[in-house]
Amino acid sequence: MVRALALLLATAPIVSETIETAEHRLVDLKTFECRDITRSTVLQRVCYDRAQQALIVAVGGAYDRYCGVSVDTVERLLGAPSMGQFFNQNIKREVSGGRYACPARERIQRS
Repeated sequence: MVRALALLLATAPIVSETIETAEHRLVDLKTFECRDITRSTVLQRVCYDRAQQALIVAVGGAYDRYCGVSVDTVERLLGAPSMGQFFNQNIKREVSGGRYACPARERIQRS
């Protein structure tokens, strides 16, 4: 049984995950480091692409995308005693004044 599972995993193609953001953009997460969040009642998942400084968060089951987010900000988010409070006070669009808004034509999706 274990040998069959190992063989299946070894031969299964690696498929990258694609999500749809609240702005109806498809984003391929192959360049993102994603973490499922279990210690927050606000955030369910955080994905970050260091090279693009792109942050994607799942809040209430929907994905939102933020651009120009520094590594330091993401590290502070992940290490905050209350991730939801940090997110709501520092990153969320309504409080950041559009600081992390993504350009309308910018595309994170890669082939």
